Amino acid sequence: MRGSVFYFFSAFLPLPSGERAGVRGLRYLRLLLHANVSYHRAVTTQTNPANQTDTAAPPTPLLDVRDLAVHFHPRSALFSKTPDPVRAVDGVSLAIHQGQTLGLVGESGSGKTTVGRAILRLIPLTSASVTGRVTFDSANVLTARGDQLQKLRREMQIIFQDPAGSLNPRMRVWKIVAEPLLVHKLATKPDELRTRAVQLLERCGMPASAADRYPHQFSGGQRQRIGIARALALDPKFIVCDEPTSALDVSIQSQIINLLTDLQRDLGLTYLFISHDMAVVSHTCQRIAVMLRGKLVEQGPREQIIEDPQHAYTRELLSAVPTV
Repeated sequence: MRGSVFYFFSAFLPLPSGERAGVRGLRYLRLLLHANVSYHRAVTTQTNPANQTDTAAPPTPLLDVRDLAVHFHPRSALFSKTPDPVRAVDGVSLAIHQGQTLGLVGESGSGKTTVGRAILRLIPLTSASVTGRVTFDSANVLTARGDQLQKLRREMQIIFQDPAGSLNPRMRVWKIVAEPLLVHKLATKPDELRTRAVQLLERCGMPASAADRYPHQFSGGQRQRIGIARALALDPKFIVCDEPTSALDVSIQSQIINLLTDLQRDLGLTYLFISHDMAVVSHTCQRIAVMLRGKLVEQGPREQIIEDPQHAYTRELLSAVPTV
């Protein structure tokens, strides 16, 4: 209790002259996370068995990735030597159990987003070779075809980093949210599609009146809520959260993190949470995996990674987190 009180008031201590104003924003974010996410974690631990320790997790993970490699093949100029392939991901193995969140953290260009897209089969095979094995709910994702692949598309979704770039500016919001239902033929009547879209928007904290507006009429945080609502349209089991808070203000980041935590608790969702921010990952994930130059250098339970990091790069990431 004493530590919590000190932590609360330390966020409002005067900053020394010359210290950047952004540090106060980071303090504010850490305060919000401490006040809200910690509460959600305490409630979820009591109500959701999936958030217990690894010993209580199911023996078979929902997602199992083994030796995943993604090599891009740059085009060569006429009469020039063929360039070597770019090894964006090289031998990544990880597992996520039902209801858990695995944080994939690393610097920009380390291959985090490529891992997420490869798991979802979103990398065109014309530009890259994807090898290894990705098993989702006993199905081989990389070899799935036809009806099996379509079923996997419904169960595995993504929340993009840039909410503005992922929303069609010419479509009304309800059509954007309902589009997955139309594509997968789960609903076809306009009234049915609109009703379902409004329900999803309200579930994500948006008013029903937002359904008839366009994406440019919303803030960044509101656009991300629309993106989350679209990801929920098909009732997925697994969602790749590709840096969903990196483009948002610090106060809005906390709101989005709390929303994702609530949805996981209520719907039993499983997340791969991609981020470059170790502070955010440490508050949202049960397990953490650290990437560097296309490889996993360390992974394990959150407490182990945060309190006793074994790799030098992990220690560098932790030392880069501002402290108060």
